[in-house]
Amino acid sequence: MYNREIYLDQLIRFRDQPIIKVLVGPRRSGKSSILQLYANELIKTQVSPGKIFHLNFESFEWSDIANAEKLYAWFKTRISKEERVYILLDEIQEVANWERAINSLMTDFNADLVITGSNSKLLSSELATFLTGRYVEIPVYTLSFKESRTFSNALNTNPEADKEQAFDRYLISGGFPVLYTFPFDQDTGYKIIFDIYSSAILRDTVQRFGIRDVELLERLVKFIMDNVGQKFSAKSIADYFKSQQRKLDINTIYNYLNALESAFIIYRVPRYDIRGKELLKTFEKYFLSDHGLTQAVLGKRPHLISGILENIVCVEMMRRGYQVFVGKLDDIEIDFIAEKANEKIYIQVAYRLDDPSTLERERKPFLQIDDNYPKYILTMDKRLSGNVDGILTRFLPDFLLSHEI
Repeated sequence: MYNREIYLDQLIRFRDQPIIKVLVGPRRSGKSSILQLYANELIKTQVSPGKIFHLNFESFEWSDIANAEKLYAWFKTRISKEERVYILLDEIQEVANWERAINSLMTDFNADLVITGSNSKLLSSELATFLTGRYVEIPVYTLSFKESRTFSNALNTNPEADKEQAFDRYLISGGFPVLYTFPFDQDTGYKIIFDIYSSAILRDTVQRFGIRDVELLERLVKFIMDNVGQKFSAKSIADYFKSQQRKLDINTIYNYLNALESAFIIYRVPRYDIRGKELLKTFEKYFLSDHGLTQAVLGKRPHLISGILENIVCVEMMRRGYQVFVGKLDDIEIDFIAEKANEKIYIQVAYRLDDPSTLERERKPFLQIDDNYPKYILTMDKRLSGNVDGILTRFLPDFLLSHEI
């Protein structure tokens, strides 16, 4: 089991503090493995295995713990109020009214508590109601390019010494950890990803939000996939469905988008007006939680390469702890503005820069921004790496493997 330091380090940092650690992210992004890594780390520091309770509510083993009362009763018969215990609860949303039990476990016992879930709205609303100020949320993402390469090499599955070959695989397959733990062929990998997607649609979207028209929901997802990297509004989606002889009102579109975002199938990236210094309420962009979903669901789409590269960069910046926006500068668009604390980074993503006019187009917005924050052009054209007028051009795989920002 490979150590995913970015998440384990955060759990260790908050260990034994009176706050609940909440790991949230897409299904099969590695949350259960991170809990096991944390358990292993506790044992290394002389915590008795008998003081660690790891329950995964997706397993039939725990199916009889169906509600908060049963969850609390299960622990009440097994731990005392004096002993220090470590409680790790996986996919907690499967337990009805779970938040009441979590609150009581924190109040009544000497427990260090970590929970995971695959539905952001379900978790955040209940936590905000019952545990205000007593929890920290740790977003979990599928593997970064750097992690995928480390997984392949450490586990000896398709080890690649050449980073370009490794990136080609990552570009096609995406970052679900299971793909890098066994030597799957491409078709099998796509089937695995499609099954993950289907589970997220059915369990975390349709069932949780009571969506009746599943076929229409899936068509909406495919529309987003086929337009990854493009900005659009609820009205433009409604107009598209109207042109396909399907009527879908704007409120329903918003409800479906919120459900998909809650289930970590998509991420919404709002637009930011650089001159006006305000968020804009329309024409945001939506990206997938893992770019591998696109080809697994739609099949090969060579024309989507630029959008998929944007998707990789967007999720990478979120993984690094940045808040990400799409930039608007008058009538010009900047692919991403990434902010964290007092840091700000501007990013343009371009598949190729063979034509001098393409490079000029990517540079133009940066030349109009009057500040000294870093400005990057990320491309698959490695010939042009360098620094011109303070604008950094980087070969995208190199950027993803670096600690530059």
